[in-house]
Amino acid sequence: MARSPLTLAAAATAALSSSSRSGVAIVGAAPLSEGGAGRFDSALLHVADGGRLVVRVPTSDDAEADLAREEKALAGLTMGVRSLLGFAAPEVLGRTRLGDRVARVQTHLAGYRVDAAHVPPGRGVATALAHAIASVHDLPASVVQAAGLPTATAAQVHTQTEELLDRAEATGRLPFGLLRRWSRALGAEALWRFEPTVTLGGVDPSAFTFADDDGVPVIRGLLSWAGLRVGDPAEDLRWVSSAPDARGDVLAAYAAATDHAPDAMLGERARLHAELEFAKWLVHGHEIGSASIMDDAVALLDSLDQSVRDEPPIAAGTVTVDDAIAALGRVPDGRAEAIDTSMQTDAYDPGSMDLFEDEEEPETTTHAAGDADLETEPIGFGDWTPDEEPATPDDDDRDPGDAARNALRRWTGTA
Repeated sequence: MARSPLTLAAAATAALSSSSRSGVAIVGAAPLSEGGAGRFDSALLHVADGGRLVVRVPTSDDAEADLAREEKALAGLTMGVRSLLGFAAPEVLGRTRLGDRVARVQTHLAGYRVDAAHVPPGRGVATALAHAIASVHDLPASVVQAAGLPTATAAQVHTQTEELLDRAEATGRLPFGLLRRWSRALGAEALWRFEPTVTLGGVDPSAFTFADDDGVPVIRGLLSWAGLRVGDPAEDLRWVSSAPDARGDVLAAYAAATDHAPDAMLGERARLHAELEFAKWLVHGHEIGSASIMDDAVALLDSLDQSVRDEPPIAAGTVTVDDAIAALGRVPDGRAEAIDTSMQTDAYDPGSMDLFEDEEEPETTTHAAGDADLETEPIGFGDWTPDEEPATPDDDDRDPGDAARNALRRWTGTA
């Protein structure tokens, strides 16, 4: 049974009283839900000075491990490091035991959120995300190393990917077409010649909070830091497979913003990482002995196999560094056109905020549609966290495309 906001507020008071924020007075609490599949009990707290805080309590060992990793990562973001980002990261203010779990209190990052499937092409959300991700990737690797977080070379990333494919094949349920497609990608040496960077381990657009600056979306904060490490920058761009119309603008804006050398195969590896999330779902089901998860994963893999059957193999083209540099020309200059915010969602349930204030909803405008540079089949992918069992599919899940989208959403959980 989920803990009530009042219970969480009491835990937060205890956490703050034993920290340097002992003078903070909590005057109200409201439910806070971000689609985390029940992995956390959370509440939005109002304090006497008008500010807001967030308290979260994990409901499983996996969720506890995620919060512990995130706390470790946030502790490594010194004031100097945070000043390099251009947007806010949460700050953990206090912690206390609540039963057999740890309640953590952190700063609240206001703003609205945008799902990957709703990122429009052109300047605005797409380019803001690209610049924000590039700013994380441009952090010095010493930030990760000093915090004792994972690091991997390009060769190690390649080896880890090979091992994942071997484990997926060993289940005996991986479609041969995908095995051949991914094996070819692993054998393409050019695909794995990249410069490792600080990454977020596979960030999703919904982890960022936005605000509007003269009608143009800008990023105010990033909520999810549990995956901070040194590794393949393409992992943080795998979500573009769910936003095919914005793909070209995101990759071009990222190439223009990053201080690292051009990566001609960045988009190809991002696509591969996105597809391999289906394999991870299969392996997860096999490792915990869940027939229902494996059946679900096989349905997803079959759907993916059909959708990529007529596509060229990953890394089969002749993309060069010159091509990557030329891609910079796809970023339009001048003032931004009107941006589509009609599909953007607020970070919190607006109904839960009525207890404390009566704010207007952000205004929305209409974006002038643009042509995508690259036509890519969306695969309905988001960031994920495995639960013990998948939710029972609705009748709408019978369609393979819906099954893929809905099952991968069951991996989502960063509340």
